[in-house]
Amino acid sequence: MSGSLDPRSALIVVPCLNEERHLPALLAQLLAEGPAQHIVVADGGSGDRSREIVHALARTHPNLILMDNPARLQSAGINRAVERYGIGHRWLVRIDAHCDYPTGYVPALISAARRHAAGAVVVPMVSRGRSGFQIAAAAAQNSVIGTGGSPHRHVGEGRFVDHGHHALIAIDLFRAAGGYDESMATNEDAELDCRIGQAGGRIWLEPSLALTYHPRSTPLALWRQYYRYGRGRAQTVTRHGLRLKLRQAVPLLVPAAAALALLAPLSGPLSLPCAAWAGLCLGAGAAIGIRAGSGWAMLSGVAAMIMHLGWGTGFLRERLFGAAVRRMGTAGSG
Repeated sequence: MSGSLDPRSALIVVPCLNEERHLPALLAQLLAEGPAQHIVVADGGSGDRSREIVHALARTHPNLILMDNPARLQSAGINRAVERYGIGHRWLVRIDAHCDYPTGYVPALISAARRHAAGAVVVPMVSRGRSGFQIAAAAAQNSVIGTGGSPHRHVGEGRFVDHGHHALIAIDLFRAAGGYDESMATNEDAELDCRIGQAGGRIWLEPSLALTYHPRSTPLALWRQYYRYGRGRAQTVTRHGLRLKLRQAVPLLVPAAAALALLAPLSGPLSLPCAAWAGLCLGAGAAIGIRAGSGWAMLSGVAAMIMHLGWGTGFLRERLFGAAVRRMGTAGSG
């Protein structure tokens, strides 16, 4: 592994779509900390100033590359970047543009992989809201009611895991596993982690490199995100024959409880499961807000309810009807 701590051994890929708000500070950090490392911004057709920002910086930083990603999906952009620019690099580092990263992030990832003989390193995510509903969503995502105790959504102890937020993967392992599945719009990282495990790779969760994630800022956007998450997880479960963890199975009861509540005019007790769920979430959210001293954080229970309902509905829709819908789409296109 001689030279494996050299940041130039890493290919950094930044999937991007309309990220003008985050790109200047992010790219400045990456270029300052590793002026010789190769950075590829895989742009999915941004309509804001994202491409202009990259072009301007690339004039004085030839190691910064703007690459078109016509498929628009993050998975496709990363696959394409590895195919075009991965030769000669040992590591792939995935950087999501809407996150904030600790100082010295890339060298520390490489160091963690070397210390633990890991083929991949994942990191925890800590959500942070700037204002309004985004604060409520962040508080929910940082809590047990929002994530069920998912290891990579909380800063805990370092350990080997079966999944986490993607940060660093050995390029040889990435290729051996087949890269990201571009047919999946979400949960492509967890699905790849399944194949990494099957290929013999070990995934280390590094708690010292937690990143800061900025969640969706409106209830509708949060719903759409978690609906897609649920659908993606159902695809991964079906493809690999996985069993859901308890924290993943419980939200599947929420759509059923909501459906029963609609029948409450026929029989009042049918609303009890939904009322109990809502009361638990709202009460927990109020407690979170009181501890945080934030009125918006008191609405974290509402954000958690949106997350539960979206995820459960998306999962059930994909599990029950996804294959049939895809067959109909294929038949229609023929």
